Amino acid sequence: MLARIRRLGFGEAQATVLADHFLDAEARGKPGHGLSRVAWLEGLPDLQPAAEPARVMSEPGFERWEGRGALGYLTLAAIVDAQLAHPPEQARVVVAADCFPTGMLGHWVRRLAEAGLVGVLTATSPARLAHPDGGPALAGTNPLAIAVPSSDGRPLVADVSMGKATYGDLLAGRAEESDLVPFGGDQAHKAFALALGLQALVDALAGDGYGALLLVARPESDPIPALRERAAGLRLPGEPGGRGG
Repeated sequence: MLARIRRLGFGEAQATVLADHFLDAEARGKPGHGLSRVAWLEGLPDLQPAAEPARVMSEPGFERWEGRGALGYLTLAAIVDAQLAHPPEQARVVVAADCFPTGMLGHWVRRLAEAGLVGVLTATSPARLAHPDGGPALAGTNPLAIAVPSSDGRPLVADVSMGKATYGDLLAGRAEESDLVPFGGDQAHKAFALALGLQALVDALAGDGYGALLLVARPESDPIPALRERAAGLRLPGEPGGRGG
């Protein structure tokens, strides 16, 4: 797979970032963000393998990045690397413009949590979700991922799309076009409201096009071990054995 990605024009470092992401998605039960994405990349007409993201604003509690044609995977990888190299004193908001595709968001915040940082990440995508009552697609499937570190070495990672299925599920042959609706059945208005809220939030801060929004912070307490004790062996989000996260 690495050689196949390299043939698209990516350097060794960039190809490794992409391959690691796709393999992690496969291992966590999310094939829609896994190996099926290699063929998808091969079909993109405007792929720019040499493009590099840039940090264009840096303040103690805020950063702004621009993808500048780079794949969103590589933009988020650069952002996460930067946060790990220089964590915030307390908290920092990072806005990324021109950031698509972003893949399995849990992959990125997990890296932060494994280093002892809390991460909350959302990202927008092409409009695919319509209002539950019908009409045009108004919001992307707009996932939300939250990772909280734990002293037991196993962070809690919740990673949820607002759609019953994602576009990646279609690419992987695990869903139909009709599954691109807000999740929740007769309660789908709740997922739609959250999808629309996340869409508006990112659009307001990142501007036109697809973007991402990351909150990274230092934790003040360690709630996960006690949560696992109360869960009495039940699988929590992000742990092996489920549908991913």
